[in-house]
Order: sequence, then C-alpha cells, then structure tokens
Amino acid sequence: MACVVSVRRAPKPSPPERSAAGCGVMPEPIAGKTMSGFTSLDWAIVVLYLTGTVVVGLYANRRIRNMADYIVAGRSLDSFISVATMLGTEIGLVTVMYTAQKGFRGGFAAFHIGLAAGLTCLLVGLTGFIVVPLRQTGVMTIPEFYGRRFGTGVRIFGGLILSIAGILNMGVFLKAAGVFVTSLTGMTDPAAVHVVMTVLIAFVLLYTILGGMVSVVITDYVQFVVLAFGMLTVCLLAVSRLGWEPIVDTVRSVHGRAGFDPFDQDGFGPSYVVWMLFTFGLVSCAVWPTAVMRVCAARNAQVVRRLYCWSSVGFMTRFIIPQFLGICALAWFYRHPAAAEGFFSADGTLTVNSDDTLRAMPLFLSQMLPTGLIGLMAAGMLAAFMSTHDSYLLCWSAIIVEDVIQPATGNRLTPRTRLLLARTFIFLTGLFLLAWSIWYPMGQDLLDYLAVSGAIYFTGAFAVLLCGLYWKRASRTGAYAALAAGGCAVLGLTPIRRALRLTNEDLGMTLTEADIGLAVAALALLLMAVGSCLFPDKPSCQESS
Repeated sequence: MACVVSVRRAPKPSPPERSAAGCGVMPEPIAGKTMSGFTSLDWAIVVLYLTGTVVVGLYANRRIRNMADYIVAGRSLDSFISVATMLGTEIGLVTVMYTAQKGFRGGFAAFHIGLAAGLTCLLVGLTGFIVVPLRQTGVMTIPEFYGRRFGTGVRIFGGLILSIAGILNMGVFLKAAGVFVTSLTGMTDPAAVHVVMTVLIAFVLLYTILGGMVSVVITDYVQFVVLAFGMLTVCLLAVSRLGWEPIVDTVRSVHGRAGFDPFDQDGFGPSYVVWMLFTFGLVSCAVWPTAVMRVCAARNAQVVRRLYCWSSVGFMTRFIIPQFLGICALAWFYRHPAAAEGFFSADGTLTVNSDDTLRAMPLFLSQMLPTGLIGLMAAGMLAAFMSTHDSYLLCWSAIIVEDVIQPATGNRLTPRTRLLLARTFIFLTGLFLLAWSIWYPMGQDLLDYLAVSGAIYFTGAFAVLLCGLYWKRASRTGAYAALAAGGCAVLGLTPIRRALRLTNEDLGMTLTEADIGLAVAALALLLMAVGSCLFPDKPSCQESS
C-alpha cells in the first residue's frame, strides 16, 4: 500500500572513497553485475517446492464442502495456526521486495515503518479495537458488515470499491516476483521476467482454485517456518560478510542524517511517518481484508486478541528484516562500484529509478549466498509469493461473489454456483494481474504504489468501520459518502498525477502521496460525520443483508 519519498541527499564522497572499511575486508562480488551463484541444485529445490504446493491444493480440495470452508476454513483456526497463517500471508515476497527497496532508498530511517506496524498491531490486540466487535458480528467479509449495518446497497457499493482497489493493489505483485527470480538466478533476457510471471501465476491459480482457505492455511504454515529461520540466517550471514561498521558508514555516506532520522525533511519527513503509522500500522492489521479474513476465521474473540498480540512481532520484523537486507545491498554495491552499474552515478549519487532499486536486494543475495542456500531462499520467497497471492485472490473473489453478485441477485445463488463463480473470478483476476504487471508504468517505489492503490478502499472503509461499530448515529448516507471519498486517493498514483499535471513541478510546491492520502482519510471521516448528522437513518433502514 502508499507514497513516494522525494529525497535530497547530502554530498557523496568521490568514488575512490567507496572501498572496504570497518570490520575487515569486504568480499568481492561475482564478476559482472548480472552473474549469479544459482546452480542446478538450487533449481531442484525450487522445483520440488512448487510441485509440493500443487499436491497441497489437490489434497485440500477434498475438504471443501461450502463457501465457509472455502473462504474462512470453517471458522476452525486456533491461536497458533491463526498467528502462523496471518504472518505467512503478510510476509510475502512482495513485502520483502518493497521493504528491501525502502531500506536501500532510505537507510535505517525506514525502520520506522516496521515499528509503526508492530506497535499498532499490539495495541489492536490488547484493546480489540475494530477486530473484536467485527468478529462478534459473525461476518465473513467487511462488506458483509456494511450490509448488516447500513443495508444491501452499501454492501454492494463497498464490495465493488474494495475489489477494484484490492485487485489494483495486487497489480504489481507479479512484477516484483519476476524481478526477484530473474535477478536472483542471473537471467538476463528482458523477456524472462514475463515468462517467470506467467509460470508463477499459473501455479498460484491452480492450487488456490482447488483448495481455497484450507490450502492457504497449510502453505502459510510451511512458509512461516521456512522464512522464520531463513531470513534471520541470511541477515546474520550478510553482517558477517559485510561487517557492521561498513554498513553504517555506507548509510551515513549515501543518505546523511536522513538515513537515520525518519522525520528529517531531506528523507521521509513527518507526513510520511504519520501516513505509515496509519497505513501499515492500523489499516494493515485491522482494516485490510486479508488480515480481517484471519479474524473471521478465528475460533472466537479471545483467539483474535491473542492473534494480534503475538502477530505484532511478525508485523514489525516483516518490515525491518527485509529493510536491513536492502541496507546491506546498498553497502555491497556502494563499496563495489564495478558491480553497481544502474544503482549509482559517477559521483556516488543514488539512483531514483524504481525498477533499478527494486532489483538491488535479490541481486545482492545472488552474489552473497552460497549454493544451496540460494535455492532455499528462492523456495522460501516463492512460498511467500504464493501465500500472499492465494490469500488475496481468495479474498477478492469471495467479496465479488458474496458481497456484490449474491446480494444483487437477492441471495438466490446456490452454494455450488457461488463456489464456481468464486473460482472463475480467481482465474480472471489472475489474467488481469499478469497483463497489469507487464504494462503498468510504476514511476514510484513499490511500497508507495501499494499504499496509494490500497487507500482507494481503506480511507473510506476505516471511516465506515469505525463509525459503524462505535457510533449509533452513523447512517447509510454517511457510509456512501465516506466510501466514495476514497476514490480521491487515486490522485497519488504517479501516472495519474502526470496526466492531470499534479506533479510537484507543475504545482510549484511539494505535494507527496502521503499528503494526499492523509487528506483523503480526513475527508472520508468528515463526510461520514456530516452525512450521518444531516441524513440520519430511520430505524427500519438498518436492514439485514
């Protein structure tokens, strides 16, 4: 999910100063920036894992009897499995890629995103804010709550906005996976990215269509175990190879004070910090549908509280660990100019090209990790990719069927028809994701794209959930207005800003995606309050969907 950081850097040392320093001598990279240590053994590890995921999907298909089994695993998850599947989904390959990119671009100051996510998740678990009363309603999706609280029309409208925003949010996941695989394995043909994306989406569609939430839970659990040990091992190896002092010195040389202080105006800045606190803090754990699906699948409210308290550590480390790997990649390429083509200019200035900075971390791993360990990391990251995709595909297809089509047809669809429709929309969504990943021009950091596209949904959804759960006077009109306000968040997408001439150069002032997102969130809350006060519902208007 959110915003682009316009970063002004302090003067850089000249290229001769970019040499090993601190803790010993830095290892030399493999000759040539596209060379990789990926071998046939590593490929075998990856292929075995992908084959295993298909077997999981075939096995899980035997347990699917109705939509509750397909969407929320029969509401049977206990605390431990809930935590594992929550973290398994949230520690996806796309998460690793966009957080590593932020570490590469922002240095240690990027850690504020993980701290915001972890602390907010803990507070939600301790207080039960939003998630506990939502679980007590017994709904399977957020738009279903809209229907119960504000009526069928709001449910359909909210479901449409959520599914559109969610699918757009997923639109670049495949690109991140393609860049990761090709950079890690040393594929140099530009067409290889598209081939990798096609193969990956085919595997994801196969076992998600077959297994639903049951297959999600199983693969999330396996992925959780693999990544919990794999990521920590890679971080320790990176520090031992690079040395702590060279890493810190590189951040200081490249980013200056902004590499350590997130409030520094030359780096992230105060508005970005607040935006991350809201977006990747509160929204990602309490409002984002794929996280809320775990709430709906939990056995009871007590499990929900434990889920969030224990998951807070994972929500924090899912950002900080990949960000640290991005920082290590920065140190590696900064101190080895021969391998850093595309990342730095001749005077040591860091590139702002999002495509180049996105591939820095996997390219670093391909040169730093030994044979075998590269394969394990690739398998783990592909597990993370599939875990995220199956949860998201399942979530959006369920919303389209259960919250748009089913209520629009008067709840007359049979369980068999609903299952068929859900699987059909998963397939169609997969085709759209492939096309969007190939053709959409990013123009901004991956994390910022995700925050902006997600804001189309969550700025309005937060206002509707908050007021709908805690304010008796919240009305249908206010809900419509708040949900519609979220559409203004699209102005944060770089291609849209360029088309409408809303860039900083056109406006003659600094207007970041964080500023736009915060303004839209405030607008949604305002419209929810004003609409509810001016147009209150009659008692009979709160119909059950």
